[in-house]
Amino acid sequence: MTVRSWLYVPGDRPGRFAKAAATGAGAVVLDLEDAVPPAGKDDARAAVVDWLAGPRADVQVWVRVGTGQRGADDVAAVARGARLTGVVLPKASSRALLERVHDQLLAAEDATGRAPCSIGVSPLVESAAGVLAAPALAGGPRVRCLQLGEVDLAADLGVTPGPDGAELLLARSSVVLASAAAGITPPPAAVSTEFRDLAAFEAQTRRMVALGFRGRACIHPAQVEVVERVCRPTPEEVAAARDVLARLDASPGVAVGADGRLLDEAVARQARATLGLA
Repeated sequence: MTVRSWLYVPGDRPGRFAKAAATGAGAVVLDLEDAVPPAGKDDARAAVVDWLAGPRADVQVWVRVGTGQRGADDVAAVARGARLTGVVLPKASSRALLERVHDQLLAAEDATGRAPCSIGVSPLVESAAGVLAAPALAGGPRVRCLQLGEVDLAADLGVTPGPDGAELLLARSSVVLASAAAGITPPPAAVSTEFRDLAAFEAQTRRMVALGFRGRACIHPAQVEVVERVCRPTPEEVAAARDVLARLDASPGVAVGADGRLLDEAVARQARATLGLA
């Protein structure tokens, strides 16, 4: 699953759904949780269900559902949509939640003729309990990737993140580590409200990539191009990765790179990962 940009769209703004899908984002997330006021949630759900019934889109389409019983009702309502790629589960902190959603989705897949487990799940880690449960969440059924909700997490931890977000470094590294250990796709970085100063947003995103994130959630179309560019390997990086693999093919085991350093399987893994991202 190579998705770099995840563009969140309020579920009560159906006029924006198709526009979001045309921005070049890798995934569109129709939001039925925090982006929708309580009085509008039923209408938002109906709008999302209606749009999901259309023909398959060229972009992945996810839905962030609510919590508790509303979340269960959201899952049941959206799971039959032909356009649905998966559901984002907010405030995830236990494997039990994933098991319940798995059963719901399995029933929907059976009813609509979809392949079992074709609908994915992305747990959103937004609490201290969620961070500590990250390994269990990453290994849960249907989980394609973890995501991090830093606003709620900061409130739960009682911290005020500075410009570099160092106060959340442990949580960030925890979800990256849990994802790698489970063998799932690396997580996208959390959203940023910065969409006017795109240079600052780009610098933030590059720091997240250095920490092991391989994409980013977006709240504005202007952020999409930055994420796609920053998180896609450059032509020079792709060429270097191909050169590494060619040299190892010519000299199995250990070879010497263009810069004179030794090349082994660990370097080859990094090269293959680069080509995969490209």
